[in-house]
Amino acid sequence: MKKANNYYPKQGRVILHVDMNAFYCSVHEAEEPEKYKGKPIAVSGSTELRKGIIVTSSYPARNRGIRTGMNVREALQKCPELILIRPDFDLYRTYSLRFMDMARNFSPLVQVMSIDECFLDITGSKQFGSPIEIAETLQKRIQSELALPCSIGIAPNKLLAKMASNMKKPNGIHILRLRDVPQILWSKPCSDLYGIGERTAKKLEKLNIYTIGQLAGADEEKLFSRFGTQGIMLIKAANGLDDSPVNLEREQSKSVGHTTTLPFDYTQEEDIKRVFLNLADQVTRRLRKKGLISNTIQITIRDPNMKTITRSCTILQPTDQTETVYHEACRLFQNNWKQNEPVRLLGITLQNLSLKQESPQQLDLFEYETAPKKEELIKTMDQIRNKFGEDSLLTAGMLSEDPSALIRDHKHRGTSLQTDFLDTNKDDNEE
Repeated sequence: MKKANNYYPKQGRVILHVDMNAFYCSVHEAEEPEKYKGKPIAVSGSTELRKGIIVTSSYPARNRGIRTGMNVREALQKCPELILIRPDFDLYRTYSLRFMDMARNFSPLVQVMSIDECFLDITGSKQFGSPIEIAETLQKRIQSELALPCSIGIAPNKLLAKMASNMKKPNGIHILRLRDVPQILWSKPCSDLYGIGERTAKKLEKLNIYTIGQLAGADEEKLFSRFGTQGIMLIKAANGLDDSPVNLEREQSKSVGHTTTLPFDYTQEEDIKRVFLNLADQVTRRLRKKGLISNTIQITIRDPNMKTITRSCTILQPTDQTETVYHEACRLFQNNWKQNEPVRLLGITLQNLSLKQESPQQLDLFEYETAPKKEELIKTMDQIRNKFGEDSLLTAGMLSEDPSALIRDHKHRGTSLQTDFLDTNKDDNEE
């Protein structure tokens, strides 16, 4: 092993970004290699696999044109030999926790970003070798012990490490230095820059900014007037600058959400309301478990053609109550979606979260006596369901022969990726 000190800056940091490749499918290959290894497979987010949406696919499937978000029917037309698998979130969480533990062997500074990716600050890890040696050792260990491929980016900050891990997939290692940014990144479209979504890219195009290089040299006043302080941050990012730390502890969730892909197109209001009731029940359960309340409720709606809209409202009194979230979600849906228009995906996300114990509750005269009793009842119901399972207590509105109405079995859940996956004390309904 060469002298590691030569590979670490005297000032500055060395950051790794570990990104598991086709994680869900890779886990299934690791569990049953004789059944899935090297074959075109895909995880579908519906209880009826052939009517669902592709959540993720293996690289052999991707080479045949299979993409995330594709309708299963279309995917099977492109690749008739495609093997469809139901999601198993408990299994994914087990593998995730194991590779995260391996990462912590090289640095205590590990920031979990989602179930399949994390950042490591290895600035103080010289005893394990050079950055490339650490990345190679970690990658080989994940492969040998878990049979999972991963890509690792090495850079002086989180932004460039994230960009670097995307440059060699699958199973690659790439170094992206600050001095490489003009040559490697500036010719790429703005949408390729980590943190810039499609909407922001389109707004930049209206300012005649199409490439990362153009964004790097943009006029600060012009972008500030259009985006506020975010505009200055965009210019910094385009120049490869990012001073955000690798946080050991995950920050308090900025939102709690759950989405579900429906087994077929829904048009009837009563069916849609039933799904919203289940979604509201799940997200508020998670909110109460974390001791949080929310005063912004957002819904997500997607039609069969993958057109997606989000709509939100802010309520005066922050809540963790299922009933309140359910009624607001239904109201948002009715106000923003044409009656009888088909729906393929629904979601509820609670935002603007705060700690309940630090937020005084304002009760009116009629709530003053009933609120404590209602609070105690909800607490008791949560305890019963924690002990005996989600299905031990259900409201009448949740019951249906439709398999998507009860989004509770861990193999029949929605598909949002959140770090709640890594909560070892999580409820079965969390994602």
